[in-house]
Amino acid sequence: MAEKAKKAETQAASGAVKSTNPDRYRLRKRYQTEIVPQLMKEHGYKNVNEAPRLVKVVLNMRLGDIKDNSKSIQLAQAELEAIAGQKSVLVKAKKSVSNFKLREGQSIAIKVTLRGEMAYEFIDRLVSVALPRVRDFRGISGKSFDGRGNYALGIKDQTMFPEISYELIEKIRGFDVDVVTTAKTDEEAKSLLTKLGMPFKN
Repeated sequence: MAEKAKKAETQAASGAVKSTNPDRYRLRKRYQTEIVPQLMKEHGYKNVNEAPRLVKVVLNMRLGDIKDNSKSIQLAQAELEAIAGQKSVLVKAKKSVSNFKLREGQSIAIKVTLRGEMAYEFIDRLVSVALPRVRDFRGISGKSFDGRGNYALGIKDQTMFPEISYELIEKIRGFDVDVVTTAKTDEEAKSLLTKLGMPFKN
């Protein structure tokens, strides 16, 4: 297990994090040149700054049954960093909860926050590379908005990302993807994400 963690960390640090796209930030460029004018026309925005945009994308992996295993945590952390292309942070419990066998200061999750070009680059890889690798994929739910223009997506298998080598993983792990936008309504947010390539099925 320790060797797996070391290999995964080496993989993340050696450039496996790099985007598979020839133009890494092509989606950000397309947003500025094509998507903003489309949004302005469809929604009647008078100023380019009114058009909704990505604020950040947060990846959150709960540690669950491995929160007491430092080697497994290192491996999971290396995997999420390879997927995100950025260093992660460990989220620790702020207080003890005996019913959940949780101690204050215990690592309970791994989080990565992507902003700016990194957020657009991740969405690009998600919709153009990762999701199409899912077997029998039929789209993602268009109902997972929070009423304030933000969207949440659950990833069940980290190996859908080509940055992860199946031979090096300890187990199949899922994580949450939270997409935060400047949209004032869910309708505007869905319009933005659809144009960014998110394959909604409803």
